[in-house]
Amino acid sequence: MSVLQFDGIGVKVSSEEKVLFPDDGITKGELIAYYRRIAEWMIPHVRERPLSMLRYPEGIGHDGFYQQEAPDYFPEWVDRIELDKKDGRIVHAVCNHAATLVYLANQNTITPHVWLSRVDRLYEPDQIIFDLDLPGDDFEAVRLAARAVRDILEEQGLTAFVMTTGSNGMHVRAPIQRRHKFDEVRAYARDLAEELALRHPDRLTTEQRKVKREGRIYLDVLRIAYGQTAVPPYAVRARPGAPVATPLDWSEIGRTGPRTYTIRNIFRRLGQKADPWADMFEHAADIRLNRRARSSESAA
Repeated sequence: MSVLQFDGIGVKVSSEEKVLFPDDGITKGELIAYYRRIAEWMIPHVRERPLSMLRYPEGIGHDGFYQQEAPDYFPEWVDRIELDKKDGRIVHAVCNHAATLVYLANQNTITPHVWLSRVDRLYEPDQIIFDLDLPGDDFEAVRLAARAVRDILEEQGLTAFVMTTGSNGMHVRAPIQRRHKFDEVRAYARDLAEELALRHPDRLTTEQRKVKREGRIYLDVLRIAYGQTAVPPYAVRARPGAPVATPLDWSEIGRTGPRTYTIRNIFRRLGQKADPWADMFEHAADIRLNRRARSSESAA
């Protein structure tokens, strides 16, 4: 066991030699080192958001589990928030500091997931998200879908940001002002998804049932809900190679695959290029005004 220091907080780490990614020999120690180093880029994207953990105590070759509640044994310096749920209350961790990110990695949390709202206004999301998953092996279909989502968001006066998820697809997100509840924002996003499906019926769909999609990309907006989470930028995914969710410039998506960046090459990228999402929330727009503008244009 060793102790890592963060501004006066000591984080005990153990079993660093344990292999979490057996195909690649990536150890728990390497995962901890990654999250310690990536914290300066990742913390702005997870700070002040309730967090859930995807944990793999024996590595990705064995079953993992998804844990929402912060256990009682978490140290006092890990920030928490107590939230409503259907059958009572639940306490979530909030990852506001590098020490917390490293502590979670030591708990075999390979992938943290965070809410689309912040702790001061839990029912009002600050972003729209379209989750675009690959139905087959043609990642170009995801790229085309992402560009279509970008175009309709920009028509609405929103600024679109794109990220490979480190799994099979991409996220396209747009920052919004926190003036609307989750239900309203999800309905707004669903309207846009349905319009996109009408524009591109051969490529895009809002059909939830996989058997009905017929190879088309599903425009998933269901993460826009109280209590739902999304993978944040720079989170590691529980897949061979330890791929990393990576924000991109739009000019990059044509040459970037779903798992191009991993914990072993992402810092080379960050040494050459600033985080494309660093100023994301400076572009937050009000969807109510955009909706009125859209209705007026349609009436005209």
